[in-house]
Amino acid sequence: MMKKIALAVGCGLVLSACSNMNLLNNQSASSSTALSWKDAETNEFIPTNQKAAAALIAAAGPALDKSRPLIVATLANINALEESSPFGRIVAEQVSGQFSRSGYQMVEMKFRDKVFIKQNVGELLLTREIKEVASNHSAQAVIVGTYAESEKLVFVNLKLIRPGDNIVLSTYDYAVPMDRTVKSLLGRR
Repeated sequence: MMKKIALAVGCGLVLSACSNMNLLNNQSASSSTALSWKDAETNEFIPTNQKAAAALIAAAGPALDKSRPLIVATLANINALEESSPFGRIVAEQVSGQFSRSGYQMVEMKFRDKVFIKQNVGELLLTREIKEVASNHSAQAVIVGTYAESEKLVFVNLKLIRPGDNIVLSTYDYAVPMDRTVKSLLGRR
């Protein structure tokens, strides 16, 4: 009788282990498949950057004039200010887009020639160049930013600067999780 009970328990354990292996295999197979359109639609990266732009606008208040243009620079890596990444370029694009949707005139720097542009980096405005670039485009303000990578987060700082005197009109800090998408944008695989 004991042998039958032991055999039944053993068979139960083996079947349970097989079932758990199937579950693990299915989970790992589904996690390596492409994301769905719904996954892309509900991703928080874009709304987070749009919220940051809205916060810059709100904090600047009446200091911003919708009839005068603004410029946005590619976000720079805080550890190497002359370097950026697809992460820095797409954040700048999304911030610019939100300013534009809010009624502000944004100068598209990709079509301008008086900006420090490094191949595969983007439009980086160095402090000494902000006044000249803004003056050339009659920009009332320049949006600049930096990002810093940690193991689990990317910290972002955005500033809206008045180029005539380098006064910071508003600033916004936030963090995004270091998920697979963000790692890819940063050049980490």
